[in-house]
Amino acid sequence: MATSATIHSHAGPQGFIRKYIFSLDHKVIGLQYYFLALVAVFVGMFLSVLMRIHMVWPTAVLPVIGTIAPETYLQLLTMHGTIMVFFVLTTAPQSGFGNYFLPIQIGAPDMAFPVLNMLSFWTTFVAFVTLLAAFFVAGGAPLHGWTGYAPLSALTNSGPGEQMGADLWITSIALFCIASLMGALNFITTTLDLRAKGMTMMRLPLTVWSWFITAILGLLAFGVLLSAGILLLLDRNLGTSFYVPLVVVNGQVMAHKGGSPLLWQHLFWFFGHPEVYIAILPGMGVASQLLSTFSRKPIFGYKAMVYALMAIGLLGFMVWGHHMFMSGMSPYTAFSFSLMTMAIGVPSAIKTFNWLGTIYGGHVRFQTPMLFAIGFVSLFVSGGLSGPFLAQPVLDIQLHDTAFVVAHFHLIMGVAAIFGMFAGTYYWFPKMFGRMMNETWGHIHFVITLVGAYCIFMPMHYLGMAAQPRRYSQFTELAYLQHLLPLNRFITYAAIITVLGQFIFLFNLIHSMFWGEKASDNPWEATTLEWTTTTPPPHDNFGGRTPVVNHGPYEYNVPGAPRDYIMQTDPATVASH
Repeated sequence: MATSATIHSHAGPQGFIRKYIFSLDHKVIGLQYYFLALVAVFVGMFLSVLMRIHMVWPTAVLPVIGTIAPETYLQLLTMHGTIMVFFVLTTAPQSGFGNYFLPIQIGAPDMAFPVLNMLSFWTTFVAFVTLLAAFFVAGGAPLHGWTGYAPLSALTNSGPGEQMGADLWITSIALFCIASLMGALNFITTTLDLRAKGMTMMRLPLTVWSWFITAILGLLAFGVLLSAGILLLLDRNLGTSFYVPLVVVNGQVMAHKGGSPLLWQHLFWFFGHPEVYIAILPGMGVASQLLSTFSRKPIFGYKAMVYALMAIGLLGFMVWGHHMFMSGMSPYTAFSFSLMTMAIGVPSAIKTFNWLGTIYGGHVRFQTPMLFAIGFVSLFVSGGLSGPFLAQPVLDIQLHDTAFVVAHFHLIMGVAAIFGMFAGTYYWFPKMFGRMMNETWGHIHFVITLVGAYCIFMPMHYLGMAAQPRRYSQFTELAYLQHLLPLNRFITYAAIITVLGQFIFLFNLIHSMFWGEKASDNPWEATTLEWTTTTPPPHDNFGGRTPVVNHGPYEYNVPGAPRDYIMQTDPATVASH
């Protein structure tokens, strides 16, 4: 193992550009990903606030922006979803934290392919800039939704933004896919080849397992989306007919025939459902890590947690059809997808019960990272409970195009994953920057965000059951939805307050980077390898020494031990569970 690490090591950076811009150091690249996602999440939140304001006050004249037309609302919806799914939920937990901490947690000096790692980040950055550029070209951003359903997305004359803006949107996603494929290869190779001596697969922290399995999902899923995007570009610009049947637009027969819009749905959702787990699995790993650390107990059922992660990854590729119950698929096919969707709830339930088992009877320390980890579990369960309703074709057909679905996937995929990011930020901030984040502001941020998330998305379930459609730009003219307007206003107020609450986090983050209390090397008394090195870690992570692992990752409150935790590098003579 040490030999492999030597082969893949590289010289220290020379000069500002090589050290901070085009860095080969996985820690710098992890921070670059993190801050890119931080910019993206504030852009995405701003777009969502504009959408909420338009839904409730469609004629409002906003400063600088003016009034929001219905087609502009659809453009906001498309870009909000795309930015959040790709450049926040995929980028921060996997590429940000994973890049920074996976090598350190396995005892490696860096990622296996440092140059590929750098290229992966800069390709992601170019993809983000390309996406934002869609706002500024003639016609503006596309309005076909973040799912890009054909033939709307495949025809350049199908609506505002479906010209250059849509081409930029597809190009951005194709670039993101290429970057993600490079990153996935790096994660997989690093985990398999660069582990320190004694770091067997069953001694890996659950964070590493989640990043590793997420990388496998990414390797298999992003290639499909990349292919689908290339075919869409060909349909739009070279006159092919992969997705476009014989169709009439504005009274004009298009020069396409023989294509299938359902082909796009199959290819997109074959990526799209694993993408849900690409977003949530790293959060599961972080929650597992923190619940054990702050409960001062070993993780309940470590092997069961590992196998549950594997099962979620495997089953995630078998359920994409439940996004297509409305497409007229055979009832037999729908039944099989429904069955697999229900089955994926089993490993998710195993993880949930094991998290509760970890907390139960522990000496719980309610510090900010722990609060967000508990919040993650709460949101994951709350969002997951509405999943079985949508897994039944007979119910999904009624609920599919309503706010119920918006509530479901925002809770379980969006807000839960973001709580995992917050938990990881508060937990690893001392190691990354050598200072502590402010606990008081952290607690205030947690309360505002948790209460706000429930105030926004729980009422949406009721709106959906009352038949409020999604993707409609306004409801104020619909008589049958008039009685839902007060609830919509409540959601909008909650959204504005919750978004404002995130500036508390931003202030805490930036202020603590420069003026926070100095952190020790192991402020949380944790056991994994990142806490055995100095704060912040040196260029090669361990100052020229290679750690030797003698224990599992969650050795807390071991009978007879001199303290209530055993580091993974402690001598083998120390007792363990």
